[in-house]
This record gives sequence, C-alpha cells and structure tokens, in this order.
Amino acid sequence: MIDYQLLFAVLCGITILLLLIIKFRFHAFLALMLAGIVVGLIAGMDSKSIILTIQEGMGSTLGFVATVVGLGAMFGAILESSGGARVIADHFIQKLGVKNASLAMVLSGFIIAIPVFFEVGFILMVPVIYAIQKRTGKSLLLYAIPLLSGLAVTHAFIPPTPGPIAVADIIGVDLGTVIITGLIAGIPAALLSGLYFGKYIGKKIMIEVPFEMKAEKEIDNGTLPGFGIVASIILIPMLLILGNTFVSSGLLSGVPKFLIDFLDIAGHPFGALIIANLIAWYALGIRRKFTAKQLLDITSQAMAPAGLIILITGAGGVFKQFLMNTGAGKMLAETLAESGFPIVLFAFIIAALVRVIQGSATVAMITAAGMVAPIIEPGSISAFGLGCLVTSIASGASIFSHVNDSGFWLVSQYLGLTEKQTFASWSMMTVILAITGLIASFLMFLWA
Repeated sequence: MIDYQLLFAVLCGITILLLLIIKFRFHAFLALMLAGIVVGLIAGMDSKSIILTIQEGMGSTLGFVATVVGLGAMFGAILESSGGARVIADHFIQKLGVKNASLAMVLSGFIIAIPVFFEVGFILMVPVIYAIQKRTGKSLLLYAIPLLSGLAVTHAFIPPTPGPIAVADIIGVDLGTVIITGLIAGIPAALLSGLYFGKYIGKKIMIEVPFEMKAEKEIDNGTLPGFGIVASIILIPMLLILGNTFVSSGLLSGVPKFLIDFLDIAGHPFGALIIANLIAWYALGIRRKFTAKQLLDITSQAMAPAGLIILITGAGGVFKQFLMNTGAGKMLAETLAESGFPIVLFAFIIAALVRVIQGSATVAMITAAGMVAPIIEPGSISAFGLGCLVTSIASGASIFSHVNDSGFWLVSQYLGLTEKQTFASWSMMTVILAITGLIASFLMFLWA
C-alpha cells in the first residue's frame, strides 16, 4: 500500500536535489545532504534521528569507498606520470596495425580507464589520435569515438573506477561480481558504440586535427616503460579481486587453505590496491629514477579529485540512509513488486533521468543507487543479479551527454567539433552505449 506522505517526501527530495544542482549551482555534496534532510523532515523524523541518520549514512558508506577510491587515485597517478597510457596505445597499434587503429583505440581506452579518470585518460591519449589522423588523413572521429567509448565503458562499468565502486557498496555487492557483469555488458557496449558507430560517423563527418593542436610534441619513446610491466600492474588488482570472488563463492573445490587465507587479504579491494600501489611505486617510480619527493607529489596531487568523489559518495550514502530509515525504500519496494515493474529497468530509468537533467554521471549513479538499495529485500536477488543492477545503473548514468556535462565540452574542444557535430558523434555514442548496456544487463538479470 502506498504511503502518500512518504511518496511526497521522496519526490520533494529528488526535486530539491535537482533544483539545487541545476538552478542554484550547489555542489552535489551539499545538495545530496540537504535533499536527504528534506526527505527526513517531510517523512516526520525528529531532529535527533536526522542527525543520527546523517552519521550512519556517511560512516557506513565511506568506511569502504574512501579507502578504495584513495588507493585507486594514487595507483592511477603513478601510472599516468610514467607514460603508461601511451605505452598501451602504442602496443596495440603496433600489433594490430594502423588499418585497425580504431580497434586499438577501443582496447586502449578500455584498459587505460581502469587506473585513471575518464578525463585524464582522454587528455593523455589525444596526442595519439592526432598522430594517427595526420598519418592516415581520415576523420579524427574514426579514432576518437572508439577511444572515448572504451574510456567511458570502463569508467562507468568496471571497478576499481570510483563510480561502480560507490554503487556496489551502496547496493551491497562484492566488486568481483561487478567486474564480471561489467565486462559482460561493457564489451558489446564498447564495440557497438565505439568501433561500429565510430566507423559510421567517421565516414559522415570529416574532422582533421585542430589547427592549434598540429604542433603537439611527440613523447620520447625512450622514456616510456615496457608494455608488459604496465599491463601487468593494471591487471594485478582486478585478477586478485576476481580470484577472491571465485574462491569465496565456493565455485572452486579443493582450494588449499593457504590460498584462501592469502586471497582473503590480497583479494580484498584494500589488499589488491595496496599491492598494486607498492609494485607501481617501485617498478614505475623508483626503478625509473623517480625521486621519493616526486612520487610523494604525484600521489598527493591525486588526492584532490579523489576527495571530491569520496565526499559526493558519502552524501549519496546519507540520501540512501534517509530513504531506508523513513521507510520510503520499503514502500517503493512493495509498490514495485505489486506492479511487476522490473527493478533493473527502474534502476536504469532513475540514473538516466538524473544524468540527463543535471549532467554528472557520478551523481546520477550515486543517486540511483541510493534510490534502489532500500527497495532490495535481503536475499531476494542473487549476487550476480545485484551486479546486473550496478551495470544497469552505470548504463543509465552514461546516457546522452549534452551541454550540461563537462565531458561534452571537453570532447568538443579537443576534437575541434561544433556543438551540432558533438551531438551527432559523442552524444549519440553515449546513447548507443547506454542502451546496449541496459539490454545486456536486463538479459543477464533474467538469467540470474
């Protein structure tokens, strides 16, 4: 039965959230906090309960997320400063050939976005796609769209990037499962939106390297680390986390106890990222003549963007906690169950609406997770099904990047596109990516 007071509280909370972000330009951290308080007040919570709910939501969320995002930011910063992104791209182009440069860019973007933020990965790779365009004379979009797709898919779908880490923690599913569902949904999404759409739009719109970028300096290959060490360091945390997921799930029998004990620590996201950081610190830092001060500066600077993500995620946890403590989440769950509306589709729609209205994929993911988590009855959905919910939210939060998204302008400026061309290429790519991700998530959820 619908409690109209609680329903009104939820609608007011979401409305306040969007108004504060879009119209009044509040930071998402403060907007999420205020929206949660509005839900609590309208639902009839007293002042003490509101304060305790803020503490509970912030504390329960950041205990995990802050640690993982911080470690991930440091890890990515060392890889970025070492030139690892260029190494990955050059290797794939060398192995696949210039004719298959589009495929090389999808693969490069897919891997590079594991340790570094989307914007950083794109800026690092821009000189590479400029060089390929000048060499082939074909449209810059033929290489840029596949790169952007690979970056966007990994950024939204696959831990240890911050978005899926935050959503997984709020929903309550282990990262190994999310890596699996993210890969299953992300690969077709990257191929369709990046490789195939990139070839199509590259023939429709001819774009050359912007004039002011033509004098871009090449990176000295002699200073770059080897592909093997870069790829290994990137994959180490993912493989450890996946190993722990398979062992702890009971799918593998006869596993030695010492391996189980080892993976309990090393396969936990904390342990996996600490190990990856130590290896990167030595192999890409000390061994390549970085001083201790340089490494300290590199990792310290990485904490600034990580801090913003951590705070927004914590505020998203507060918003979720208000929905749980007021009973609004349970009411929404019962309403959904009675209507027969698929929760995986509900998750996608919420994330997509927030994304289109206010622009930030991270805020959309965290808001949607906060809405979905309270309506999940314990034990009602398998771990794999919860992973599908994460990829569904990631898909919705990726859809239709437009003028209220900083990524829209980043792509437009670096590729020298008009607004109309950016809509036809980048924005359309995000739509294809999101729909493909939703279809894959929905099919996996039915199978789960």
